[in-house]
Amino acid sequence: MNAFAIRYRLPVLLLSIGLVLLAIVPLTQLQINSDLESYMPDSMQSKQNNRKIEAYFSSAENLLIVVDAQSAHGADILEPENLRTLQQLSDELQQLPAVSRVHSVFQTTNILHRDGEMLIEPAIPFIPETAAGREQLRTSLHTNDLACGLVISDDFRYAMLMLEVKRDSTLPDADAVLLNQVQRTITETRHRHPAFDGAIYLTGQPYLRDDANRKISRDILILLPIGLVVMLLFLWISFRDFTSVLLPFSIVVFSIVVSMALIPTMGWELSLIGVLIPIMMIAIANNYGVHVIARYQELKLAPPAGETTDANHSLLSHTIRYLRKPVWLCGLTTIAGTMGLAAHLLIPARQMGVISSLGIAFALTLSLTYLPAAMSYFKIKTGRIHTKTTRPTHHLTPLLQHTARQLLKHPRIPIIVAAILFVLCLIGTTGLKVAPDSSSILPPNHEFNQAIRIADQQFGGSKLLNIMIGGDAREPALLEAIDSVSRHMERHPLVGHAASLATMIRKMHADTCSALPHSREAIAQYLELYGMSADVADYERFVDFSYSHTLLTIQYRSASLHEINSLLAELESTLQKHQLNYVIGGVSLVDKEISESVRTGQFSSLAVALLAILILLGIIFRSLQAGLIGSIPLVVAVVCTFGIMGWTGIKLDIVTALLSSISIGLGVDFTIHIFWRMKHELTQHQGDWNQAVINTLAGTGRGISINAFSVMIGFSVLLLSSFPFIQAFGLLIILSLLLCLASALLIIPVICILIKPRFLLTTNK
Repeated sequence: MNAFAIRYRLPVLLLSIGLVLLAIVPLTQLQINSDLESYMPDSMQSKQNNRKIEAYFSSAENLLIVVDAQSAHGADILEPENLRTLQQLSDELQQLPAVSRVHSVFQTTNILHRDGEMLIEPAIPFIPETAAGREQLRTSLHTNDLACGLVISDDFRYAMLMLEVKRDSTLPDADAVLLNQVQRTITETRHRHPAFDGAIYLTGQPYLRDDANRKISRDILILLPIGLVVMLLFLWISFRDFTSVLLPFSIVVFSIVVSMALIPTMGWELSLIGVLIPIMMIAIANNYGVHVIARYQELKLAPPAGETTDANHSLLSHTIRYLRKPVWLCGLTTIAGTMGLAAHLLIPARQMGVISSLGIAFALTLSLTYLPAAMSYFKIKTGRIHTKTTRPTHHLTPLLQHTARQLLKHPRIPIIVAAILFVLCLIGTTGLKVAPDSSSILPPNHEFNQAIRIADQQFGGSKLLNIMIGGDAREPALLEAIDSVSRHMERHPLVGHAASLATMIRKMHADTCSALPHSREAIAQYLELYGMSADVADYERFVDFSYSHTLLTIQYRSASLHEINSLLAELESTLQKHQLNYVIGGVSLVDKEISESVRTGQFSSLAVALLAILILLGIIFRSLQAGLIGSIPLVVAVVCTFGIMGWTGIKLDIVTALLSSISIGLGVDFTIHIFWRMKHELTQHQGDWNQAVINTLAGTGRGISINAFSVMIGFSVLLLSSFPFIQAFGLLIILSLLLCLASALLIIPVICILIKPRFLLTTNK
């Protein structure tokens, strides 16, 4: 390949650039997808259950608006101006095309019984202007369990509006249109009621998707240019030569264009996880080119026998001949590690594994074809390196030489330190937890999460379970069973409220001795009477048109994955006890299954990646021992990273769960280069292990250090992301790569000194 790339350098350059230009066409068709439910396969139980429920009940989503009356004038939602603001906001939102229903205190009823008759009145029949009228209304709302704790908080500071939103999945910007209309309505309402100075918060899946879409676009537009500039500066600091910087940098740009173009080409969309792809290309795509430039500069300073420093094509041939196999092997192992994501349960994680692997393969190919072809046109300066016959001109070289000598003097110290760190981090892994829902996507102080906290504390919970129960909804025995389930579940510490058709009928029947009527006729009469005085939609949301299915909704607070599973186990046990035919669904159930898939996918992708690396290392060096020794830095890095996550409270989520496969794929490169250079030096110095270690760390150690730090600096731009979990990923991948580098530079040479593995004594071919 080295001779081919140089001999046909012009066609190679034109073909490489032509492919990149062609990739720009599909790149313009790239779409963003932030819908978490679509990240899971259709075989997921919660998705199947939701489809079953949607066949009988509305598939509308909920958008929650929390109004906080806290202001300089007090914190009472019953102040006349606050109520007028709330009423107008409720009325205006109901007019929005995508909103099928608004449920607020102004749509809530109060079911009363006087002189043996059932009366149905609005929860707020009129807005009181006097203090006495407000206190009378306060007393009425306090005793109205259809309002207090559901749409008005017990302390009357907060009010909640629940919008049932008709989602049109055929419109890619449906969420943005809806949220723009909602925000505009809120702004206009505030403008008409300037005396209202409270806060208004939004939460719900439509808001999450819309805000995530905006943040994905923002991250791409901001992080990508910053990452490219940072990488450009790092390459300049490393090589101090314009050509040595520009050529590897162009490979980075080409790989980003091709990788991102592959997403729409394959019919996929850019997900929350996909934000990592261009940053990964910045961090990884120049790896192989860095090694080519560094090796060429070494040969430029100390040419092989019979060569001169001016023999550009010949030095390039020597460079590629020496690096071709280790670079290809490093690329293949990186691809193998990244392809471990293909075993993940999350669809975007699998897609990322495929796209990243293809992007890395493209960068690898360019590094061994396009790069030498381009280098043959230029004179590459030696930059900041040195050999034994020159003065040190790079600060890493003397440091690495000193490190090598210390390792030879005290070979067991790194092993002891690594073992202590490993044990401490292994203990820390016991505290590793999985994020239970999608709230970790946005910052804790974001209004999305502020609304969730208020809903959890004041309104019985921000999560909702929908339980569809089959059977005649007007059958007293069925309603009694549903009512019994509701009452039992409301005693659970996580549950705030349970609502169903039985709940409403019990409220209508409250003036009698029994909880529910004992005849179908009485139930039908109650429903007819309610429809004559109020909106039948109040109870029709709990029953289908044929009255053959009824819906029980359970509102509960955010909790850990273990607590949610405990709640579901209790719910299923209670439903089975009453021998009900049920289906459990809801967005919160999808959230839970996504979290569980993160944990399962983490282990499956980690196992696949480690096994692939073990096998590849064994094949590369024709020794199982090579696979085992080479896996040590990877295991140390993975365990220590997860241990630190456990100690610091960083949770596994849809992004941080990708750490292991990516860090394994990248970290193994360092070990391969160390092994390859050790084999070369042992051959050159007739099996002198000490000299081999010194030369390996001083030579290849510099290359992999530049490589590692360029990757870490590339990933460092993720710390500027709008998403906390991507920031956490950036920090953790840097830490993991640093551990891989330290293990490759300190532990691998020490193991080689202590056990002198035989596979390193065979000649490179």
